[in-house]
Amino acid sequence: MPEEKINIKELVLNNEKEVVYKIVKEILVLFKIDITNTDSTYDSIEICNTEQNCIPVAVTTKIIFKTGANSICLQKKSIADNDEKPRAAINRLIKWNLYHLLSEQFGSVIAPWGILHGVRPTKIVHRYIEAGYNRAQIIDKFIKNYAVTEDKALLLTDIAYKQLPILQTSDKNTISIYIGIPFCLSRCLYCSFPSNLLPDSSVLDAFMQALSSEIAVLKQLIAQYSLKVQTIYIGGGTPTSLPEKYFSDLLRQANKLKTNDTIEFTVEAGRPDSINKEKIDLMQTYNVSRISVNPQTMQDKTLKVIGRKHTAQDIIDTYNEIRQITTAKVNMDLIIGLPGETAADVEDTLNKVIAMAPDDITVHALAIKKGSYLKLHQTDINIPDDDTARNMAAIASKLLSQNGYSPYYLYRQGYMSGQLENIGYCLKNSASIYNVQIMSEKQTILGIGGNASTKVVAPSGTYLKTLFNPKDLKTYLQSVNEYSMRRISLMEEVYEK
Repeated sequence: MPEEKINIKELVLNNEKEVVYKIVKEILVLFKIDITNTDSTYDSIEICNTEQNCIPVAVTTKIIFKTGANSICLQKKSIADNDEKPRAAINRLIKWNLYHLLSEQFGSVIAPWGILHGVRPTKIVHRYIEAGYNRAQIIDKFIKNYAVTEDKALLLTDIAYKQLPILQTSDKNTISIYIGIPFCLSRCLYCSFPSNLLPDSSVLDAFMQALSSEIAVLKQLIAQYSLKVQTIYIGGGTPTSLPEKYFSDLLRQANKLKTNDTIEFTVEAGRPDSINKEKIDLMQTYNVSRISVNPQTMQDKTLKVIGRKHTAQDIIDTYNEIRQITTAKVNMDLIIGLPGETAADVEDTLNKVIAMAPDDITVHALAIKKGSYLKLHQTDINIPDDDTARNMAAIASKLLSQNGYSPYYLYRQGYMSGQLENIGYCLKNSASIYNVQIMSEKQTILGIGGNASTKVVAPSGTYLKTLFNPKDLKTYLQSVNEYSMRRISLMEEVYEK
């Protein structure tokens, strides 16, 4: 296993396709191989992938490590399963071959998810279920085809099976709605979301007017296509960073999108310093059924480091006030691997959060995201190593299981501590329907507001089309009508085909 980063001056590929470069880089990152002129271990690594378009397809990968006049050449051929789609199989085999060749050269790496890199691994399980594979066969495929460890294959498969009853509540006319509020009170250390610090009233007025126009268009689409709105999710940013006047207007307008089928209305309240009694009262008045209060940690020292303007006690006080005023279920988000934290800190945080008894606890592994302050300054910040992060995750899983919480959704991101994952745990009958739907990509989700994503799933379920609202607030305000028209066209293209 490589102890330190391996530097190469040049990466040479025989295929210039962007997707090939991307999947090769995913495996290089696993082995801590970096392309740089500084202290290079090798002058170059040349990778040649040769596809054989037989049935099933096969890929031969040859890799050459060059240092001056010296070189090392390794080669591996792999054949796809009979039931794999050729294009997907070729991409998997390139990663599979490269993973094994680099392991041969440098030793094995600790990679619980093997060559899997995508955000939504449960989608693969659902495809296998639909193809007729049983639980044991699916677990075996993840281990043999993706080098996933047995415990992760079990976790992933169990979660996917738990999701089936929720997914079966949706038909081709059932949708969810996401409303993006791109404002925050301050920017956290690890955040890369394109959120804006809360602007003045003139900008907020313009934003609410733009959002109102999008809501009007959505109402037309709901009526035109006889859509059933299963869930509404207000996220961000921090929606509760809005002053009371605007927050009230937001909830009032969001309520216009409900249909008789709406069974979940979520507000990602986020930080306790953005929540007060008036806003909690408003959420109760407008029948918000889920509220997220996201402490990330219950360690005051860490809250200061990550840029939060509140204390652990503020979290407890806000949680208790929500419970006293509303009937909503409460989710709490935590992050393991935060700067300066130990396994004991994580255990203390979990114990304090579990003692509050929220309905849903999502445990995130710290992801070092492009554009975040953490990414720019990570060499100066004390981040727990991968082994510590994995120990933290094991502690969290054990404590949650002991207290009646079970995992029900999972997703991954790039550059996660410990090569881990984000897992949502919930008490019985407390799963977030929206979380399951958005990760499965089996249901149309119409996104409005800043940086919102729309994913329109074809009635056949065989493909989806996407539309992304602008990340930049100024661009969003200037082009909101254009994006509404594009959303209308997208619905026509998919639903009237």
